[in-house]
Amino acid sequence: MEVNVSTMQGITVISLTGELSAKTAPAAQQSILAQAQPQGKMILDMTAVPYMSSAGLRVLLVVYRTVSGKGGRAVLVGLSEDLKNTMSVTGFLDFFAHNDSLEAGIAQLLNA
Repeated sequence: MEVNVSTMQGITVISLTGELSAKTAPAAQQSILAQAQPQGKMILDMTAVPYMSSAGLRVLLVVYRTVSGKGGRAVLVGLSEDLKNTMSVTGFLDFFAHNDSLEAGIAQLLNA
């Protein structure tokens, strides 16, 4: 799992590459949470994540709670149909705003 961090228009963009599984989740979670700032806006770009286990879902839940607890917002972008379906069935999509593209995610956070 590769975690790349950049900033676009004042929004922290975290691009994940690879499988988010029990093996990769702890390091990914640590890297993502290190970027959570008070009242911060964060996008998790999942375009290059082909698979996510239940450990990956837990990471997303921890990220959501941490960012929300600091008064911030987190948006997911680039979810594959498989990931969307899994997150929908488990109720995780209820927590996150999600968009198909990075541009749409940025627009949503800038207009919030």
